[in-house]
Amino acid sequence: MMGTNTILQPVIALVLWTMIMWLWMYVTRIPAMQKADIDANKMVGGKGADLDAILPPNVQWKAHNYNHLLTEPTLFYAICLSLALLGAGLGFNVTLAWIYVGLRVLHSLIQATVNRVMFRFMVFALSSIVLIWLAINAALIAFQG
Repeated sequence: MMGTNTILQPVIALVLWTMIMWLWMYVTRIPAMQKADIDANKMVGGKGADLDAILPPNVQWKAHNYNHLLTEPTLFYAICLSLALLGAGLGFNVTLAWIYVGLRVLHSLIQATVNRVMFRFMVFALSSIVLIWLAINAALIAFQG
């Protein structure tokens, strides 16, 4: 793949990873809800976090991570699309984008399994630094001249 579209590969990869976490969430949550005798047909209103008091934490960790993948990564998508439109979606920016995706996948695996907060935080902080770096690169190009 040539040109500015190379940076779209990590964008698509992170979207696919997010959908893997969505699947993992439901494959874990639905049986846990059945085991807890929760009848989803009788549920009115509410939100997924309401299940925190009912379902085991390790079940809810997947849902929490899915929600996390819908927050900061939206900035990643915006910056990568901006870099592609600016003609800077290749080279080092693509490397940074793949590093960000790798760190977010690692963050997901930590949160969905062992959920050690300090490990999770360190990976999150590193991914945020990479995202800031991408944003600065985009700003330097967009506001030059």
